[in-house]
Amino acid sequence: MIVSVASGKGGTGKTTVTASLAAVWDGSLVAVDLDVEEPNLHLFLQPIMEGCERAHLEIPVLDESRCTFCGACSELCQFKAISVMGQLVLTFPEMCHGCGGCIALCPEKALSPGRRELGEISWGLAGKARFLMGRLRIGEAMSPPFMRLVKAKLGEMMAASAGDAILDAPPGVSCPAVNAVIDSDVIVLVTEPTPFGFYDFQLAWEAFAPLGKPMGTVVNRAGLGNEDIYHFCRDKGLPILAEIPYDRSIAEAYSCGRIIADVSPELKETFISLGGKIRDLAELSSPGEVAHA
Repeated sequence: MIVSVASGKGGTGKTTVTASLAAVWDGSLVAVDLDVEEPNLHLFLQPIMEGCERAHLEIPVLDESRCTFCGACSELCQFKAISVMGQLVLTFPEMCHGCGGCIALCPEKALSPGRRELGEISWGLAGKARFLMGRLRIGEAMSPPFMRLVKAKLGEMMAASAGDAILDAPPGVSCPAVNAVIDSDVIVLVTEPTPFGFYDFQLAWEAFAPLGKPMGTVVNRAGLGNEDIYHFCRDKGLPILAEIPYDRSIAEAYSCGRIIADVSPELKETFISLGGKIRDLAELSSPGEVAHA
């Protein structure tokens, strides 16, 4: 089972929930930081790193001596990463999505595979759980291709030791967030009962609901703000899986890089219960069933 912990905006407590879930999870687990632009799950789980590797994207390299300037490559590329203007071919590696179509299509074989570094993938051990994270290269704009490479590494790790994975997804509802959750079995949306939190929570639900994944909600800082989140979840049939209280001791633990499940026996039980509810939610096969949860 793959669980994605997502949110409509940053700062709702997504990483806090992921870290505590990983700490109390019953069974074999890989904890994954897929927020590759700003990874910080390691600050809470404090893994012992065992290895790392550079990740690269395949990009076209032109051999001008073979090019006939037919323009087939330029016509194919929807991202304008290669352009043919008369007797001039321009390539823009930063815009390339690495599909390889231009290389396969070129009738003169004037394009060959090159590569561009995307970032670094690291893995290790965090307590009883395996740990995996990606860190995007500074200045690199193409996070979805890099995230797919991180997830490929996750597939290898899960194949080696059957178990579950919990993904700390990027915040928001753009391409990186959708790419993170698209092949998950369950999506856990973390929100807070404030006007900004509620607005972005609605955007997240609208973005992820078409994927047809079972979804549930964790309300962080419960007791703060208003009841809009609860009314929305009731109307849409989204189960409230857990509530984390608005409490100073939790904020203090977070500021020190502690796992909040360790703050009190009550909070630990909250996350143990959350793990069980996520497993129950994974057994549901359609959004229609989630609505009756």
